[in-house]
Amino acid sequence: MTTNTVKLLGSWASPFVNRVEIALKIKSIEYEFIQQNMINKGELLLKSNPVYKKIPVLIHDEKPICESLVILQYIDEVWINGPSILPSDPYDRAIAQFWAAYIDEKWFPLFRCLAVAQGEDAIKAALEPVFDGLVLLEDAFKNCSKGKKFFGGDKIGYVDIALGCFLGWMRVTEKMNNVTLLDEAKTPGLYKWAEDFCADSSVKDVMPETNKLAEAAKDLIPKIRANASS
Repeated sequence: MTTNTVKLLGSWASPFVNRVEIALKIKSIEYEFIQQNMINKGELLLKSNPVYKKIPVLIHDEKPICESLVILQYIDEVWINGPSILPSDPYDRAIAQFWAAYIDEKWFPLFRCLAVAQGEDAIKAALEPVFDGLVLLEDAFKNCSKGKKFFGGDKIGYVDIALGCFLGWMRVTEKMNNVTLLDEAKTPGLYKWAEDFCADSSVKDVMPETNKLAEAAKDLIPKIRANASS
């Protein structure tokens, strides 16, 4: 399988783009990263994702694939020689897909509300459901990991990437709102998992630095708040 025709349309600060970058690293796939301006969207992005007009978009042999979780599955199925991302067992695969969907559809919207919350009362109200979700994911980690380092076992897998891509923004949110999300006493499994995930060779060069993300947040979060109130 040739890899010199792989392009990734994205933004360095997007956790959903980071997902795809991690998967490409795991599979040792060479690719061209094309930074996108999400205010003035370029012709290539609009042509590649005419439905949602969002990043990430993976372009393989001139064929675009959209939506980060869909892209992860595509990468895993096309580049079969590298480490597997999704479990091979049908049940384990279904469970991984369930938790990845939960992260995107249920947990992330709650986390987004916390990230843009203003004022002590608003932050406190937004924090509780986010932490409740992390407690659920703590239990999922225990069940999926079977006592190993990652949701995927000995190596990073589908759910690891789905949740781990948000760790940079979780650190920024902790810093900006003076809260603790991954508590060593309350979610010990996820606390250690986060350390192992960020230290992995496929992640550490992809995960944006906290200070750099914090600077980006100063510009991004007011825009999110403005859109939410409009």
